[in-house]
Amino acid sequence: MNEEKINQKYRIRVYEKLSSTHLYVKDNLDKLENCTVIIANRQTAGIGTHGRSWYSGSNNIAMSIIYKPNCDITKLDGITINIAKSIKEAINELYNIELKIKYPNDLLLNEKKICGILTEINTISKRVNYLIISIGFNVNEINFDNEINKIATSLKKEYKKDFDKEKIIYKIIEKIDKITEFV
Repeated sequence: MNEEKINQKYRIRVYEKLSSTHLYVKDNLDKLENCTVIIANRQTAGIGTHGRSWYSGSNNIAMSIIYKPNCDITKLDGITINIAKSIKEAINELYNIELKIKYPNDLLLNEKKICGILTEINTISKRVNYLIISIGFNVNEINFDNEINKIATSLKKEYKKDFDKEKIIYKIIEKIDKITEFV
């Protein structure tokens, strides 16, 4: 997957290694166009909610999408849970696998975390300047650090086969696009 456009709206940029896709977007807000997707094959300092780290090996998805909607904040009510529902739907449609949502920003498979969502909204008054949606999804990882081995899983770990990361990325973007009509 190289830099490319999806349906004339999303521009995808892939990097071999970043500290964090989320921090990359924040550091480059002025340079990035609306609907730019940043993907890292490896993250060295991925972040989750509450400042926690997110493990991201090259077998997983680490991505962030920047939106610059200039809309009213009320348009984003429930955005994180709606993203979770979109990812759940994408995986179900692709592989007939049922993920469980752990409100509001995690997805579980067999009671273990498989996906985390981090959303950041910047506003002035009630107008949204930007929205960053960051997603970490464990796809083909089978080796987790001892610290997270008992609480994290991946599609490959559960189903003993490889999954197509690129297909999952496109499907997730397609599903998120349907709930981001404010852009």
